Order: sequence, then structure tokens, then C-alpha cells
Amino acid sequence: MRTALVIGTGLIGTSAALALARRGVAVHLADHDPGQARTAAALGAGTDEAPDGPVDLAIVAAPPAHVAKVLADAMRRGLARGYLDVASVKGGPRRELEALGLDLTSYLGTHPMSGREKSGPLAATADLFEGRPWVLTPTRDTDTEVLNLALELVSHCRAVPVLMDADAHDRAVALVSHMPHLVSSMVAARLEHAEESAVRLCGQGIRDVTRIAASDPRMWIDILSANPGPVADLLSEVAADLTETVRALRDLESADETRRGEGSAGIENLLRRGNAGQVRVPGKHGSAPRAYETVVVLIDDQPGQLARIFADAGRAGVNIEDVRIEHATGQQAGLVQLLVEPQAQEALKEALRERGWALRQ
Repeated sequence: MRTALVIGTGLIGTSAALALARRGVAVHLADHDPGQARTAAALGAGTDEAPDGPVDLAIVAAPPAHVAKVLADAMRRGLARGYLDVASVKGGPRRELEALGLDLTSYLGTHPMSGREKSGPLAATADLFEGRPWVLTPTRDTDTEVLNLALELVSHCRAVPVLMDADAHDRAVALVSHMPHLVSSMVAARLEHAEESAVRLCGQGIRDVTRIAASDPRMWIDILSANPGPVADLLSEVAADLTETVRALRDLESADETRRGEGSAGIENLLRRGNAGQVRVPGKHGSAPRAYETVVVLIDDQPGQLARIFADAGRAGVNIEDVRIEHATGQQAGLVQLLVEPQAQEALKEALRERGWALRQ
């Protein structure tokens, strides 16, 4: 791939353009808002000037509701040898293009499974997709050259290609992305009018659950409007679990011993099902989940503290597999949880104690 046209210079489009530009691809940028395209160009994502002729690959990074229209316009104008989109739903846009009677041999629907709570070109980074799955949904009609161009794009972005059927993809993202976002928003909505004294008690658990609720509502309305059925089906199942959970909790309030026992059994069943589902979440780099031990370090909220901890762990020959930070309420301090291989736990504890760090059990 020598040339590319990115249509839509938001977070995903600009991030892809930045990655391609770094690999020496001549990238042209277009957007319904010319100012946004100029911003992306100023960041080094390419040029906002139109290409002289057809490019190798056109990448449509428009909202799902507009993908088919933008693609159809680009294909009718002959802007590229191959066309793909990066929308978070795949079945709907393809059916819309088929209804328009377009030749889809030069088109491939894709979806990079990466993003941020922030949107727009200023939130873009060239490494946004690194190590992340990038779904490709070719059909029997997809031209081999177009598939190869898509694979080249994924390679330039250092992502991991995953081939799926378009409708299977939509059901999958409803489960792992769209439904969880709505549930996160429902939990966060409980905080809107909560008493300040309660909100001040928020810890890492509530931060983890509500983090994705900070995303742009307009963007999510576009996404959910393109995949409402599968998301509604999943939320119906969640609603059934909620109903049973409420009933079990009411039983726990009862003075009747039998009802309390039934309530306890109902809650335990839900929690154990949650355990069984959580262990299926892929671990580091998409590998099978692994069990790590946690070393908890008390730190002051001062510059360089984390760097010192990582440096001390490195001197001890211990690799930090993951890290989590919990800030203390009302204090300039926090707890850093260092996740390490079980056999490295004691060595890390000893090394950190020798260097003056305060550890928590």
C-alpha cells in the first residue's frame, strides 16, 4: 500500500492515518468538517488535500448510520482500488450497500477493537490499535487484493487480524462492548443525584465499573442505533437476572429462615456464575487468563514514585504483569497494586522492603 484516503478524521480515522503515515504511506484526509481534517493533518496524519487520482485503499471512519452513504459515494466516484470501513457494526452497512446495488467485490467491512473515552483527532494516537484485535468480515465475493490491503493496514497498525462473519461480529460486540456500556451508564446514573457524602466514598471498584460511562453519548446513540436487536436481547437476560437478584435480596430481609436460605442461595448462584464468566475474559495480550499474585505498595502522591517502583522491580529481576492504582480519599497518597507471577511475589516484596517501600497485606 502506497496511498490511502481516510474519510472521517475522528479518533479511529486519525489514529489509523497516523499509523499509516509513520509507515511511509501517503495519506489523504477528508471529513465533513474541514477543520477537523486540518487538525488531523497538523498532527502528522497526512494531508487534507484531495488525491490526484484513485488511491490504493479508502478507509471510511464515519458513524455507523452514515457508513453506507459515505462508502457508496466513494465507490461511485472511483476514489480507490479497495474500500473498507471501521464502524463498530458490520451487518447493517453491508445490507444497505447491497440494497443500493453496488458491486461489493472491492469492499470489506472491518472493526478495530480499540478506542478511548475521548473522541476527535486530538485524542488519536498512532499506537491505539497495537496488540488489539481487528475484525475483518470478508465474504466469498471479496476480492483477494482488497483482503490483502486490509491485512496490510492491520499490520501497519500493529493490530491482530480476526476473521468473522458480519452478523456473528455484531452479536459478539453486543455482548462484550455495547451491552456493558449501557450497564456501566446505568450504574453511573445512580451517582448523579447521590449525596456528596456517599460519592466521596467511591473507590477503585466503582471507578472500574463506571469508567466507560464517560464516553460521548452522541457517538453511542449512533452505535446502538445500528445494533439494537442483539443489545436488547442481552439486556433482557440482564433484566431477568436483576429481577431474580432483587427477589433474593428481599428474601434475605425476611424473618422466615427458609426464605433467607433461598435468598442466600440465589445470591451465591449469581456470584458463582459471575466468577465463571470472569475467568473466561482473555488475559494479557489476548492469551488465556492467568492467576497473578498482588503486591500492594503505599505511595505518596509525588512525581516519580511509580517510576521508582518499576525501576526497583526491574533491579530485582521481576516483571510487572499489570498495575492498578487506588487513591486514598482526602489524602495525598494511594495504594499501588503490582500484579506479578506467583513465584516472583516474595522476591519483589523483599526487594521493595530493602529499598524503603511500605507494603500492605
